[in-house]
Amino acid sequence: MKRIILIFLCSIGLSVSAQVKTLTLKDALTYALQNKADAKKSKLEVENSEYKIQEVRSRALPQISANGNLTYNPIIQTTVIDGAGFGAPGTTIQAAFGQKWTSTAGLSLTQAIFDQSVFTGLKAARTTREFYQINNQLTEEQVIERVANNYYSVFVQKERLVLLDSNYVNTTKVRDIVKGQFDNGLAKKIDLDRIVVKMSNIDTERQQIKNQITLQENALKFYMGMPIETQIDMPKEEFEVIPASLTEQANVENRTEYLLLKKQEELLVYNKKAVEAGYYPTLSLTAGYNYIGQGPEFPWFAKPKDGVYWSDYSAIGLNLHVPIFTGFGTRAKVRQADVQIRSLQEDMKDTKLSLDLDYRNAIAQIDDNLVTIENQKENMRLAKEILDNTKNNYLQGLASLTDLLDSENASLEAQNNYTRAVLNYKIAEVALIKSKGELKTLLNN
Repeated sequence: MKRIILIFLCSIGLSVSAQVKTLTLKDALTYALQNKADAKKSKLEVENSEYKIQEVRSRALPQISANGNLTYNPIIQTTVIDGAGFGAPGTTIQAAFGQKWTSTAGLSLTQAIFDQSVFTGLKAARTTREFYQINNQLTEEQVIERVANNYYSVFVQKERLVLLDSNYVNTTKVRDIVKGQFDNGLAKKIDLDRIVVKMSNIDTERQQIKNQITLQENALKFYMGMPIETQIDMPKEEFEVIPASLTEQANVENRTEYLLLKKQEELLVYNKKAVEAGYYPTLSLTAGYNYIGQGPEFPWFAKPKDGVYWSDYSAIGLNLHVPIFTGFGTRAKVRQADVQIRSLQEDMKDTKLSLDLDYRNAIAQIDDNLVTIENQKENMRLAKEILDNTKNNYLQGLASLTDLLDSENASLEAQNNYTRAVLNYKIAEVALIKSKGELKTLLNN
C-alpha cells in the first residue's frame, strides 16, 4: 500500500514539473508588472508619496503636546536682598526661594497662522504626488522594454535550435546514404568521416545553443519576477513581422522621461519659493495650561496638610518672527535653488534632443531591417533551392560531397541570418514604440 502511495505521489510530482506555461509577450509583460520587484517598489513609492504629502499638511495643523516633570532640589539656591524692604534698613537678608520638591504637568498648543514655507509646501503636495505617479509609469516602461527585448532574444535562440535540429536530421540522412555507398564500395571512408565530423559539430553547437537558451530564459524569468524553475513556451505568432506604422514626427514632450523632468522642474520652483519664504515674517499662536505642585515632601498624592500645594496656570500668546538680516544666507540659498532649476532646464533640452535622436534612429533601423529581412528571405529561398539541386546531383553522382556540405552550410547560414534580421527588427520595433511613448500598447496586443 505504501509503495502504491509513493508511486502515486511521484507521478503527481513528475506531472507538475512537466507542466509548461505558454507565454505570449502580453502575458510576459503583464506578469512582470505584477511581480517584478522594480514595479512593486515603484508602486510603493507612489503610496509613500501620500504619506509625504500628509507630513507636509501636518505643518498647517495644530501641534499639541503634553509635558511633565518632577524635580528634587537637595540644596535650594538662596538670594541676597536688601533688608530695607522688610523693615530692617542697613541689613542684608539671605533668603531661599522655592521648595525641595516641584512637579509640573500640562498641555501646550502651537498653531501656525502665517508661514509662507508651509503654504508653499501645501501647493507642492499635489505636484509631489504627480511626480511619483510619472516615475512609476517610467519604471513600468523600463520593465516592459527589458522584458520585451529578452523575450525576443529567447525566441531567436529557440529558432536557431530548431534549425540546427532540422540540419542534424538532414545530415543524418546524408550520412546514411554515404554509409550505404561506402558499404557497397561506392564512397571513400574519408567522405563518411567528414559527415560524422559535421554531425558531431552540429551536435556540439546544439548543446551550446541549449545552454544559451537556458541562460537567456533564466534572465527573462528574472526580469519578469517569475520563479526560475517555471517551464515556458512561446507561440511562433509572436515573432511575425508586421511593418510598423511610421509617423513624420513623434511628440517627445509626451515621453515619460520628459514629463518626469517637467514635474521635477515644478518641484524645484516650489523649493525655490520655500527658500524665499525665509524673507517673510512668520506668525504663530501658542497656548499652554499647566498644573504645578510644590512642597518639602514628595508632591504626588500629597495634600496641603503635608506642606504641598497645587495650583494651575495658563498662557496664550502670539509669536512674531521678522527676519531682518541673515548674513546673506537666505540669498545664497535662493541663488542655489535657482541654479538647480537652470541646470535641470539644460538637462531637459538635452533630453529632448536625445529622445528625438532615439526616434530618428528607430525609424532608420526599422527601414533597414525591413530591407534586410526581404533580402534574407530571398537568400533563404535561393539557398534551399541550391541545396535541393545539389542533393539531387550528389545522388546522381554529378556533385561532390564538398558541394553538398557547402550547400547545407549556406542554407543554414541563410536561415540564421533571416532569424537574426527578424530579431533586429523586433528590437528596433520596441525602440520605435518606446520613442513614441507607446510602450504600454504592447499590453493590448
